[in-house]
Amino acid sequence: MTIFDVVRNALFAGFGVQEKIREFIDELVKKGELSESQGAKLVKEWSEKADKSSEQVSKGLTELIAKAMDRMNLPSKDDIERLEKEIRTLSARVKKLEGPKEG
Repeated sequence: MTIFDVVRNALFAGFGVQEKIREFIDELVKKGELSESQGAKLVKEWSEKADKSSEQVSKGLTELIAKAMDRMNLPSKDDIERLEKEIRTLSARVKKLEGPKEG
């Protein structure tokens, strides 16, 4: 999946494609080209497909961002949290070794 595909899918998901599909199906029902049950079934099917597509877009973006960060060699949140914990531990050890400060 290219970045163009990911962005395009995200835009479609974000611009209310589901709502447009519902409007289109409602119009077909009004014209008598679909029964209400057929329309409801189509709306359900399209909603499920749109939800699945949104999940795929989210997964694709997450993977793309992770790959970009990996290439840039940026530290992850876990890396930073681990280092902060290590700094706190070392700071506590240094304070203990220094002993009480005389004022």
